[in-house]
Amino acid sequence: MFRVSVDESFCAGHALRGYKGKCENVHGHNYKVRVTLEGPDLDSIGLLYDFTHLKQVIRGLVEAVDHKFLNDLAPFDVVNPSAENLAKYFYDQTVRQVQAMPRGAQITSITVWETDTTSATYWP
Repeated sequence: MFRVSVDESFCAGHALRGYKGKCENVHGHNYKVRVTLEGPDLDSIGLLYDFTHLKQVIRGLVEAVDHKFLNDLAPFDVVNPSAENLAKYFYDQTVRQVQAMPRGAQITSITVWETDTTSATYWP
């Protein structure tokens, strides 16, 4: 089995609706997102998936939220912009855009860090 990951970062603000504490107030984070793919086979040139293509996908998604107030953006205008919900959002969007993976390869997880020491991971 092979595993590859790419990381990307962005800055954004949010406020957690219904939370009792500091995080109910508007505040921001320097987020990091990691996309991880796994699969049993490599393509004809020995790659599980081209890092360049994976970076293009995740950079496009990150650009849409970078330096924004997440509560104003769909789906976070309805869904709380927690790290957990961000991880699921990035997973759903990445799955839609990543194509032509070798047989059996799939996106296995997305991890979102809000700080250097706190993160949330989504996997199907």
